[in-house]
Amino acid sequence: MHVLFIEPTFPRNQREFVRALKQAGAFVTGIGETPAHALPPDVRRWLDGYEQVRSVVDEGALLDTVRRIQRRGWVDRLEAVIEAHVLPAAHVREAAKIPGTTSRTAWLCRDKPSMKEALRAAGIPCAQSTGASSADEARAFAERVGFPLVLKPKAAAGASGTHKANNREEFEAVIRRTGLDRGAEVAVEEFIEGHEGFYDTICRDGEVVHDFVSHYFPNVLEAMRTRWISPQIVCTNRTAATGYGELRELGRKVHKALGIWSTATHMEWFFGDKGLKFSEIGCRPPGVGVWDLYAAANDIDIFREWAKVVIGDSTADTLSRRYSAGMIALRPDRDGVIAGCDDLDRMRHKYAQYWIDEHVPSPGTPTQPVENGYMANAWIRLRHPDYDELRGILNEIGETVRLRAR
Repeated sequence: MHVLFIEPTFPRNQREFVRALKQAGAFVTGIGETPAHALPPDVRRWLDGYEQVRSVVDEGALLDTVRRIQRRGWVDRLEAVIEAHVLPAAHVREAAKIPGTTSRTAWLCRDKPSMKEALRAAGIPCAQSTGASSADEARAFAERVGFPLVLKPKAAAGASGTHKANNREEFEAVIRRTGLDRGAEVAVEEFIEGHEGFYDTICRDGEVVHDFVSHYFPNVLEAMRTRWISPQIVCTNRTAATGYGELRELGRKVHKALGIWSTATHMEWFFGDKGLKFSEIGCRPPGVGVWDLYAAANDIDIFREWAKVVIGDSTADTLSRRYSAGMIALRPDRDGVIAGCDDLDRMRHKYAQYWIDEHVPSPGTPTQPVENGYMANAWIRLRHPDYDELRGILNEIGETVRLRAR
């Protein structure tokens, strides 16, 4: 099977998808922005061909490249796993008559107001929301729904560019900050109180092959705005517990309503006083190294499991559910450059048997803003057979390890 894979080198874990496709038996051609001579040696080894394109989101250039490859031989699949690449890939896929995620599905998984309109029509509980291209449209929604509200780019990933407004004064400030009063387009949503997590899957022919449940501590918006918090993402191995059946059923309905077929998905949800509510979904794997947590928790090569779906292999490894696995992000105490990290060695020694890996910038490295995300500065990943024990260890690390800056 001949698979075209978009952007095989950046970010770094992209090469794992290429490796997995090759090991699963695919003939793999990469399409990326990096010059061929600059490809890492391992990527060159796994690729059977490579085409450079000026931009992988330039649909015209991407289509020209795909058609040039098709003139040389048959192409079975065109795959993209980065949020910004999914919709251009879907448009090109349809123009080149290659099977895979449709442009309708890709659009509904990218444009948040359209996504929620489709899901509400299917009876799926969502926050009230609208798309706004003017300040007056947003104000009208605020009058109807009330505060608090959340404003975010219509095609944002995670909490990028997301703002919460608790009252009219904050709302007007966010309108100016987002550029809504100057023609920008945003999604405006009812703010839902409750615990936030995500439900991720690998699907084949519309059916879930593998699924995973993770939790945020605290919720993403707070985590990405508050320096002193060391936020956590924790994948649970208690997926048979009461309540997760309702989450699985919600995921199944979302997949059906959006036409999700053979792909990885990343779906966020809230649970609170109003019950279980859908938040948003991406037609691609989760970011910030979460797939590494799933692999470590379940004794699988998750990239190979994805590759099997792509090439049509009907076999699937069994998830062991032996471990819960989690990641904790460590923030520097100020902006500047990294000066050191206190008590890391002691924690690593104490919990060595549960330690997966870590990243701590060396002294002198410039800090990154807190809002850049979970992997912006330092992070540690661990696994443990007991979910509660893992949470306790992560809390201890968050309360003990200090990343200093000057």
